[in-house]
Amino acid sequence: MDIPMSMSGTEQSRVQTQVDAFNRAIEGSNDSSTSLGRDDFLKILITQLQNQDPTKPMEDKEFISQMAQFSSLEQMTNISQGFRDMNTLLSSNQALSVLGRTVEVQSGDQTITGTVSSVTSGAMPQITVGDQQYDYSSIQRVIQ
Repeated sequence: MDIPMSMSGTEQSRVQTQVDAFNRAIEGSNDSSTSLGRDDFLKILITQLQNQDPTKPMEDKEFISQMAQFSSLEQMTNISQGFRDMNTLLSSNQALSVLGRTVEVQSGDQTITGTVSSVTSGAMPQITVGDQQYDYSSIQRVIQ
């Protein structure tokens, strides 16, 4: 039985793709541009299927295992998006709670006191005190 000691260009490319994806995954970065995501997972799976040896196809168990991993990744992505959406909603609701109340807002090195006349919603809610808008996070104290 002869075992080839070199790889073709396609095999080298496939292995390099898998190595790069694996290295990004183990770096543990929270940056979505460097973490292994579902698109990377699908690319690896497709590459494996395209380059498999026809005389030794991927076993059913391996394929089912990889599909289960993909399903788990998809569910974690959905849960993560749900938490982001819930955080945005909570931030907006929290900002609405100061509408009509007197607050102290930190703006640079000065503190402005006034009544909140309007609130914008979203991930980074804004409040209006007087005729100026401030980030909700700049509120130092709610007086009334």
